[in-house]
Amino acid sequence: MQHLGYRPSEFIEPFAGGAIVGLTIAFENYADNVLLVELDEQVAAVWRAILGNQGTWLANKISTFELSYDTAKQVIDNHPSSNRELAFQTILKNRIYHGGILAKGSGMLKNGENGKGIHSRWYPETIRKRILAIKTIKSKIAFTQGDGIELMRSKANSKDAVFFIDPPYTAGGKKAGHRLYRYPHVDHEELFR
Repeated sequence: MQHLGYRPSEFIEPFAGGAIVGLTIAFENYADNVLLVELDEQVAAVWRAILGNQGTWLANKISTFELSYDTAKQVIDNHPSSNRELAFQTILKNRIYHGGILAKGSGMLKNGENGKGIHSRWYPETIRKRILAIKTIKSKIAFTQGDGIELMRSKANSKDAVFFIDPPYTAGGKKAGHRLYRYPHVDHEELFR
């Protein structure tokens, strides 16, 4: 955006999920501030932990966790008693579930890549480094848990805001959104309006 001669003061990702676009904008300094919005409470817990004061705990928990089917099942079956525990549980599910899908009905990998099972996508040091890197730019990032469409409506007339809109995949006959997301319902008519 800077190379086009325009630098927004606020970049908004109203359906954040993993927020790769918003994070890239923040890391590359393409906007003054980045606002991430996510409805899913599991994903929201991760952002609250990383952008709050629990990022270092989360990074260290991931790097020291001894992953096995038994330890993973113990974490997943447990009801988290804090935001940071929910954040850890969410990242664990994302890394060891089929396709990283958090929606009901998803489950742990059995074979995975090259027969590695749940270890296929579990790179604790890489995840740890990513979390710690995000912490270094957290002053540029704000997070809110809520409805992305509502937030877009409230900021629609801002001349200094840019939106990256990538809602859950809910259109079409197969209803992939119901399989992939915990909150698959999006009012497409309102979104396009």
